[in-house]
Amino acid sequence: MKFTDGHWLIRKGVDPLYAVEVDDIRVDEQAGTMTVYAPTAHVERRGNTIGRPMVTLTYSAPAPGVVKVRAEHHTGALRRGPRFTVTGADGFRPLITVDDEAGVLDAQGLVVRVGRGKSWQVDFEQDGRVATSSLRKSVGVMSSEGGHGVPAGAWVHEQLSIRPGERIYGLGERFGAFVKNGQVVDTWNEDGGTASEQAYKNVPFYLSNRGYGVFVAHPENVSFEVGSAVNSRVQFSVAGQALEYYVIAGPSPKEVLTRYTALTGRPARVPAWSFGLWLSTSFTTSYDESTVTGFIDGMARRDLPVSVFHFDSFWMREYQWCDFEWDSRTFPDPEGMLARLHERGLKVCVWINPYLGQRSALFEEGAAKGYLVHTPDGGVWQWDQWQAGMGLVDFTNPDATAWYLSRLERLLDQGVDCFKTDFGERIPTEVVWHDGSDPRKMHNYYAQLYNEAVFRLLERRRGAGEAVVFARSATAGGQRLPVHWGGDSESTYASMAESLRGGLSLAMSGFGYWSHDIGGFEGTPDPGVFKRWLAFGLLSSHSRLHGSTSVRVPWAFDDEAVAVARRFTHLKLSLMPYLGRLSEEAHTTGVPMMRPLVLELPEDRGGHEADTQYMLGDALLVAPVFDGEGAVEYYVPEGTWTSLLDGRRVHGPRWVREVHPFGSLPLLVRPGTVLPVGSRSDRPEYAWAEGVVLRCFELPDGYDGEVTVPGGSGTAATFRIRRDGDDVLASTENAPGPWSLEAGGREAHANGASTVTLTGRGSG
Repeated sequence: MKFTDGHWLIRKGVDPLYAVEVDDIRVDEQAGTMTVYAPTAHVERRGNTIGRPMVTLTYSAPAPGVVKVRAEHHTGALRRGPRFTVTGADGFRPLITVDDEAGVLDAQGLVVRVGRGKSWQVDFEQDGRVATSSLRKSVGVMSSEGGHGVPAGAWVHEQLSIRPGERIYGLGERFGAFVKNGQVVDTWNEDGGTASEQAYKNVPFYLSNRGYGVFVAHPENVSFEVGSAVNSRVQFSVAGQALEYYVIAGPSPKEVLTRYTALTGRPARVPAWSFGLWLSTSFTTSYDESTVTGFIDGMARRDLPVSVFHFDSFWMREYQWCDFEWDSRTFPDPEGMLARLHERGLKVCVWINPYLGQRSALFEEGAAKGYLVHTPDGGVWQWDQWQAGMGLVDFTNPDATAWYLSRLERLLDQGVDCFKTDFGERIPTEVVWHDGSDPRKMHNYYAQLYNEAVFRLLERRRGAGEAVVFARSATAGGQRLPVHWGGDSESTYASMAESLRGGLSLAMSGFGYWSHDIGGFEGTPDPGVFKRWLAFGLLSSHSRLHGSTSVRVPWAFDDEAVAVARRFTHLKLSLMPYLGRLSEEAHTTGVPMMRPLVLELPEDRGGHEADTQYMLGDALLVAPVFDGEGAVEYYVPEGTWTSLLDGRRVHGPRWVREVHPFGSLPLLVRPGTVLPVGSRSDRPEYAWAEGVVLRCFELPDGYDGEVTVPGGSGTAATFRIRRDGDDVLASTENAPGPWSLEAGGREAHANGASTVTLTGRGSG
């Protein structure tokens, strides 16, 4: 508890003020705002207004279904940036009415009702019911003289109610419990690995299973106490004199994310090749061009398709990160090497970070030009906890940003295709930024500036839809700049599970794509861990083999690892007609490719706390195996689900316990699905609709739906599928080539615009 000592007492040294009633409500129709003046004590007579503080709350609506709240104590405080970019609907204005009972702001899908009674009560209503409320002692202005666990200073907090059975999710990529109830979460980016409460990607946004979300629009540390300071409330607080947040309506969790990402940004389109397998040198292993060639040859000999080869840190010389120069001792001909990799159909990624070691030739230049972050006395901020004497590029300085990117331009000219934008979390606060930014706010926001600078460069050079980074740090809005991976995990089953929890939480925070290091980063996994992680990693949106001190080529473990890698790599590539559609949905709606059950099936309470499984899109349930003996327990929602791997059927709703060999895991197709499967499994870039097989699973009688297969490198096609009794029919007017319909174990073939019927085979 940040400010209180149990339910009745306040921490020593803390002076609380609470909004207790409404004195006045004023409306600015042109601005679309409703401003509420709330005294911090009951006003019984005129004299009570003297010497009594007041809280000012301004309600507005930037878009339908979204209400913005700004609570302020002293309104004259300096507002230093940075600020999150929030985009509303042009020209939208809410309907505001005020009478003796309440002030009501109607945002078309979400209504905020400020009662004018003798006790503070603000209700946020959707579909005629209260979603959450700000109640007595919810809006607080707290000041502390310091000591007793509370630093000196001022804070503003809000508490929004949660109901029995309500669950809270999100708050960024958090590796602890998926359901956040009972947790205290400080949104402060740290390089803490995946095994603690620290996180690389802190996002001050949470989503409720009751179908609403809350975005606290502060890039600095926001302290969330989720059903802990008060069991029936979520408290969030920031230092200073003002607190700004948005309540976002659903009513479904998907609709919440759609509205939230409309405000903060949707994920960019990513290239098809990024969905293939990424193979890395690993971090501290010894490698040169012959090592790289050996890896690639070994993968090709074993029929393991690779799309991207990644060079980690030591492509540059030690102590000189980052100077963006290839280590000539191991890579004497980088341009020729990159050309040879391209001839093999590979894309190339190289590791970068925003730090310049003192030995780097760029450090002195950057320091001389004022491109590095400064200390208050005018010197360059430096430390040794990564590269000796390193400085930090100041991306608030446009000239510094252009200078940094000019070095990346040279790499793109050489043939590099994308960058792993590592780090961005170790950002000091006792510094001065070029644009005068508040260092506390810049700590988290730096990741946004860093990743955006690199991503936009790639867009300019490669074109929209062809840019991709592999980023570790992020904050709200970072989803616009894909892809992000889960950071430094350990090579254990426990760490594999915590990685998944991080990905699920990040998905509930609006991030459409996510990856992780297959096999774990720290240590060397035993063959069992590696093989289980292969299946999980190749059924994630993006898939990378990467380690720290040891390589992750499958034959380094055993022959079975090669077979498992082959099976799931080919499976993923064959699913590109399906994954391509999910990727487009992430871009256009903000709904992530990897989805917790509560996001995809919110009506099924049985899956609300499931954190060891997920939906890959709307049709595939994936339950990774986190056990050395192959035991797995997972929840099956209602209906008859079909294993994509062996065709067996599993009936829900219920929890299921099974044992799977290394080449298997629960991978179930949702009933009522028409799953498009591609004609190729050797690369992700192909004409997805040409030769596609439409596989039908448990279609109900009377089913009538459409499946659109994106084009990939070819032309898109739309198919209509119907079930009439025991007959399944499929038709298309725009198929670009051959295609097939499969149901009930039989298959019918067609070519171009045509209709086919499978008779007497039921739903599949």
